[in-house]
Amino acid sequence: MTDWTTADIPSLTGKTAVVTGATGGLGYETAMALAGAGAIVILTGRNDAKGLRAIEGICERFPDALVAYEHLDLASLSSVADFARRFAAGNEQLDLLVNNAGVMALPKRQQTEDGFEMQLGTNYLGHYALTARLLPQLRRAKAPRVVSLSSLAHRSGAINFDDLQSTRSYRPWRAYCQSKLAMLMFALELQRHSLAAGWGVTSLAAHPGYARTDLISNGPGANTFQWRVGRLLQPLMSQSAAEGALPTLFAATSPGAEPGGYYGPNGFYELKGAPAPARIMPQAKDLAAAAMLWDVSATLTGLSFDDIAVAA
Repeated sequence: MTDWTTADIPSLTGKTAVVTGATGGLGYETAMALAGAGAIVILTGRNDAKGLRAIEGICERFPDALVAYEHLDLASLSSVADFARRFAAGNEQLDLLVNNAGVMALPKRQQTEDGFEMQLGTNYLGHYALTARLLPQLRRAKAPRVVSLSSLAHRSGAINFDDLQSTRSYRPWRAYCQSKLAMLMFALELQRHSLAAGWGVTSLAAHPGYARTDLISNGPGANTFQWRVGRLLQPLMSQSAAEGALPTLFAATSPGAEPGGYYGPNGFYELKGAPAPARIMPQAKDLAAAAMLWDVSATLTGLSFDDIAVAA
């Protein structure tokens, strides 16, 4: 695994993949590599103009790429439902879902269309709902995988069930860390549910280390103290978006990726390097908290994986 690169991705010919937040950064690089390996890749995002440019960029590098763009706003449960309906109408099965999209460290508390705190709603609850709605198509695939993007930030995260939406107290980085911890807990809990219920879906998680993307620099979290420190450390401690996408790609495609595994860079503090098993903090392994988060998510989104699995 030490020298694993995109050259090690097996042929994905005939497989269908959905990548959220694929109009730039990690998602774009992930979609690029999957398309290069022969997969049919559906890129999703909120900015349709960026989506079309992303398609052009991938086709410029891989002229025979089978790629398409679909509008999907993870801050809107109705947008998630609309996308899932469109996907189901044109696709019998889904081989790979990469839950990549996210927002980071919004300086002021914002709400999604459904009243969720924006980071929790976009980074986690939107992906929970998307995965639930696509479960029937995932289950029809031969060896389906779901890869959910967490972060080193999960190490500082805690799920505050008493103020999950940060209505009483909002701190940008605390909310971000909570959302990324939720993503990791979701990935692990999805694997447990899949095994128990016989869904046949393999769930994994990944993080990019410190990858140079526009998530902070072009977002509302720019010019914070963390952003300025990050800019100073970038030359020594970071890696490109393409390199940052490698743990995701390993989790998504490698025969050596373990069900329920979590992958990140193998360098110092997991900031950069080749894909390797990543450290999972104790709070992410809390089975009672994970079960509670699963149930709360079902209530908030109105979507039960068990009910959907039975109806499929």
